[in-house]
Amino acid sequence: MSSRTPSSPLARSERLARSPVVRRGGQWWLVTDSGSILATDPTFTGELDRFAAAMAAANQAITDLRAQQDDPPTPRPGRQR
Repeated sequence: MSSRTPSSPLARSERLARSPVVRRGGQWWLVTDSGSILATDPTFTGELDRFAAAMAAANQAITDLRAQQDDPPTPRPGRQR
């Protein structure tokens, strides 16, 4: 299957951390310019699931830190001069 066709795994999907791996419809696909192949090995796809969860948690932590930086500091009682 060509990765440039509308029915390819890239349609409405994103790559996992700049890798040649895409998750679509609950399945992992290995994608190259010449085509795509479904990843079916449960050990491999389990590792991809864990890595994707870790990346999502890291992205959320960064989003939270940026939001904290945008908020003005709150005054603390007893520390005002």
